[in-house]
Amino acid sequence: MRKAVPLILGLLALLAPTALTGPARAGIPAPEPAATGIAWGPCGPDEQAPARVLCGALTVPVDHAAPAGETLTLALAKRPATDPARRIGTLMFNPGGPGGSGVNFIYHAETGFSADLLARFDIVSYDPRGQARSRPVLCDSTQVDAQSALLYPDSPAEYAALRTANRALAEGCLALTGPLLGHVDTAHVARDVDAIRAALGEEKISLFGVSYGTMISQQYAELFPHRIRALAMDSSMDHAQGIAGYQGWESVAMEESFGQFAAWCSRTVACALHGASVLDYFDALYADADAGDLVVDGAPVTPEVLVDAVFGYLYGPSLWFELADLLLYIGGDGLAPHGAQLPRGEPVRNGYLPVMCSDYHYDLYTYPAVAILEKAQNALARHTRLNPLAWTDLTGCQNWPYPVTNPPHRLRASPALPPILISNSRYDVATPYQWALGLAGQLPSSRVLTYDGVGHGTYWLSDCARQTIDDYLLAGVLPEAGAHCPAVFPSTPLDKQQSTLTSPLPPYGR
Repeated sequence: MRKAVPLILGLLALLAPTALTGPARAGIPAPEPAATGIAWGPCGPDEQAPARVLCGALTVPVDHAAPAGETLTLALAKRPATDPARRIGTLMFNPGGPGGSGVNFIYHAETGFSADLLARFDIVSYDPRGQARSRPVLCDSTQVDAQSALLYPDSPAEYAALRTANRALAEGCLALTGPLLGHVDTAHVARDVDAIRAALGEEKISLFGVSYGTMISQQYAELFPHRIRALAMDSSMDHAQGIAGYQGWESVAMEESFGQFAAWCSRTVACALHGASVLDYFDALYADADAGDLVVDGAPVTPEVLVDAVFGYLYGPSLWFELADLLLYIGGDGLAPHGAQLPRGEPVRNGYLPVMCSDYHYDLYTYPAVAILEKAQNALARHTRLNPLAWTDLTGCQNWPYPVTNPPHRLRASPALPPILISNSRYDVATPYQWALGLAGQLPSSRVLTYDGVGHGTYWLSDCARQTIDDYLLAGVLPEAGAHCPAVFPSTPLDKQQSTLTSPLPPYGR
C-alpha cells in the first residue's frame, strides 16, 4: 500500500494549487498587543465550573490588519497552578476542532491533564473566534441541512447542486454572522493567542496544541517564534498539504486504522466479530449498500453512511468493542450498541467550514475532476474508500464565495524557535502520521515521538506518550531521536482505557 501511494499522489499533484510551493500568505503587520490585563473572576453561575477555575474575557480586532475597526470578545478560562512556589509560567492549550471549546476543557482540567502539569502551570485556554462563547458563527439550519445532504455527489447535476448549496450556505452565514465570517482563519486565531499572552503579562508562553490546535501552534510559531518557551504538538495537521496529499493520506490513514481494528478483532476473543474475517464482513456490507440492498431500521444505508458510521470508532481502541457490535447490527446479526446511531450524512459544524475554507485551497471546478479524485482515493483504500472527514472538507468548501485568507504553505521556521516536540499515533484516522513527518521536515528544531498504536490524541491514548510530553513541557527534555511508545490494546470490554485521563477530543473534527 505504501509503495502505491507516491505514484497515485504524483498523478493527483496536477490538482494541487501552485501557491503551496511559495510563501503564499499576504503579510499582516504584527504590532505588539497592548498589555491590557485580564480581569479574572468566578465563572458565570450557569457555567458549572469548578471553584478553582477562573474566567475572563479579552477584546481583539475582528481584522488584525485593521486594529482600529470592529472588535469581538474572546472567552477565556484559567486553571491556576496548584504549586505557585514552583510555577513555571502559562501553558496555553487548544483542544482542536475547528470548533473545540478550550474554555470547556479547562473546566475539566483535573481529569484532562497530569498532576504535574496542573501543579506547575497556569493552564489557560480560550474559545477561538467564531466558536462557542467567542461570537460563534451562525448559519441558517435549513441551508445547513440542504448542504449536508449533497456532500457526496455522484453526477454533474449533483455536483452543480452542491456548489449552489455551498454558496447559499455561506451567504446565509454571512447574513447572520457579519464580517467576522471573513476573519476566522487560523492566522487570525494565532494573533489572538499573542494578544492573550500580552494581556497575561507573559514575555514567553508554553504551548500545547492537539489536532487542529497544532495548526494554531504552528502559525503562532511562524509569527511569534521569540514568544515561545516550549511547543508540544499532538496529532498534527500539516498546512503544506495540497488536495492530493490532504485527501490521499487521510484515506490511507482510515484504511490502515480499520485494518488495525480487523487484526485486533481476529486476536481478541471478546470481540463480537472474532472468528470471522472483519474485512470480508465489511466488504459484504459495503457491496450491499452500494447495490441499495442495505436497510437498517427501515432506512437505506448508503456506502457513505456505512463508512461514516465506522469513522468515529477509529479514534481509539477503547471504542472497538462497540464498533464490532455496530457492524453486526448493521448486518442484521446483532443488537445495536447502547446509544449507537447511524449518521445520515456528515453534519456541518457552523464554525468548522468557514475556518477550513479560509485555510485550504479545495476548489475543483468540474465534476470530472471530483470523480478522478474519488477514484484515486478508492484505489488507495480498498476497503474503506474515502475518509469522510477529509472528503466533506473538500466538498463542503466548493464554490465558497470568500477568499482563502490563510493559504496553505510550508512553515517558515525561525532560528529563534526552541526545541519542539511532535507526537502522533502511527495510525490516526483524523491527522495521519505522514502529516506529522511532513511537519517535522519544516521545523528543524523538532523531534517526533511515535505512538505505535491507533487513535487520535496520544496524550490520552498512552501513558508513555503522556509522560514524554510532560517531561518536555516541564523540563524541556526531548525524547531520543526515533523514539517510540508501544501500542496498547484492550483485551476485554472491562479493560481500562489506555490512559487514566479523559480526552477532550470529540469523534469528528480535529
